[in-house]
Amino acid sequence: MTTVRPVRVDDAEVWRELRAELWPDESGEEHVGEVAEYFSGRRRIPLEVLLAEDAEGRPLGFAELSIRSYAEGCTTDRVAFLEGWYVVPGARRRGVGRALVEAAEAWGRAHGCTEFASDALLDNHASAAAHQALGFDEVAQLRCFRKVL
Repeated sequence: MTTVRPVRVDDAEVWRELRAELWPDESGEEHVGEVAEYFSGRRRIPLEVLLAEDAEGRPLGFAELSIRSYAEGCTTDRVAFLEGWYVVPGARRRGVGRALVEAAEAWGRAHGCTEFASDALLDNHASAAAHQALGFDEVAQLRCFRKVL
């Protein structure tokens, strides 16, 4: 059985470890700082973090959520957004990701949102398939560019 609940201060290390698995290109110091900022209330994104656990309280994954004024393909200016979504490899394809997304959707509705959006890198086919399996419609593909000034 999977339980999804808001992350607590005593989950900081677990959440940091899971973030490092999802975003390995960020340094450990960045993860530590971002987690600390979230719990201090200084960090605006994410607005909410959900943690999935098994019946014994072992972490299975997390979702970081925000509310955006714009998201590709959306028509409202208050869109619940899935900023980060991760399930540990051993728990995938067992409903953990679905439980996190359903809890995220409920959070969005509770905050007055009528649309829920997310994104994934173009080459992340597993993420695209997971999103589509949970009822997301793909609305755009884009490439982002950067230039140093």
